[in-house]
Amino acid sequence: MNTCAIGRRRLLAAAALAALPPARAANADERFAALRRPAVAVRAPGGAVLQAAALAGGRIVAVGERGVVALSDDGARSWRQALQVPTSVTLTAVRFADAQHGWAVGHAGVILATQDGGERWVLQADGRSLAAAAEVAARARPDQPPLAKEAALLVADGPDKPLLDLHVVDARRLFVVGAYNLAFESEDGGASWRAALERMDNPKAQHLYALAARGDTWLVAGEQGLLMRSRDGGRSFRRLNSPYAGSWFALATRGQSEWIVAGLRGHACRSTDDGDSWMALDGAAPASFVSAAALPDGGVLLANQAGQLYTTRGAALAALAVPNLPPLTQALALPGGDLLALGMAGALRLPRKDKA
Repeated sequence: MNTCAIGRRRLLAAAALAALPPARAANADERFAALRRPAVAVRAPGGAVLQAAALAGGRIVAVGERGVVALSDDGARSWRQALQVPTSVTLTAVRFADAQHGWAVGHAGVILATQDGGERWVLQADGRSLAAAAEVAARARPDQPPLAKEAALLVADGPDKPLLDLHVVDARRLFVVGAYNLAFESEDGGASWRAALERMDNPKAQHLYALAARGDTWLVAGEQGLLMRSRDGGRSFRRLNSPYAGSWFALATRGQSEWIVAGLRGHACRSTDDGDSWMALDGAAPASFVSAAALPDGGVLLANQAGQLYTTRGAALAALAVPNLPPLTQALALPGGDLLALGMAGALRLPRKDKA
């Protein structure tokens, strides 16, 4: 479905909800009950459907469906569930500023924070409070009519849109992105949020799937070939020429001015000039890439929906010899050089046979 069709559907849905009598509107709001329902308790958190993971000092923190947060203190050999997670929506991404302070984002515009390495989480924001922040921004910027329109849609739709990635600059400054051009920033550790939608060079409100940064140079990758760059630490973004018209789902940076972007149907490209130009990385199967992560040895690790892993150092992709894996959502390097693959089968620790 194209973006215009999606926009028409959102407007129709908002109008239909506004026309409902109060009792039916309340019933419609039950769609978002998972927002305030604690995470589902599971017997084997390491085997839950997991979407993303991050290192918090020596601990691995993985997040996934139904609000599950899985913790490992022994390099992914064993897992336990976090003690307190106040929501059961799907969590899509997690990042840490240090061993104690971390944030996770997910469906319904959820933003969670932890101050104890992932043991306990609090809800800092959701789609409703982010919509309110967008309204505040729209009132402050009457010169930006599109912002007012987007804010009104966010309020009318309710918390039905996911956040998909985040960048943690430090324990104070955070930036989150998601579907339909969602972009919000905090400069107080997530205690308050302000809208950044108007900073994005994204008039069609295409989905923002991935965000990565190296210093003040940030890149955002998204729907239908969308690539944007900020040279001022996220204060403004400008669209880049994209080498592919399909969606990009993953970003990674390495070295000086070098970036890897990957996405639909095995397409991956490399830039050595901060995104001004791109070169295709060939050799992947026609399965969509879902994650890209820098490796300690200077390479980049890529994972796809077919359960395959690739590395790249320079202008080529090389498939890793790994056992048959289920569909993946993310892969990352563990201290010591082994790999962690996440997906439908949970967390899988993989010895890396090609490491030095």
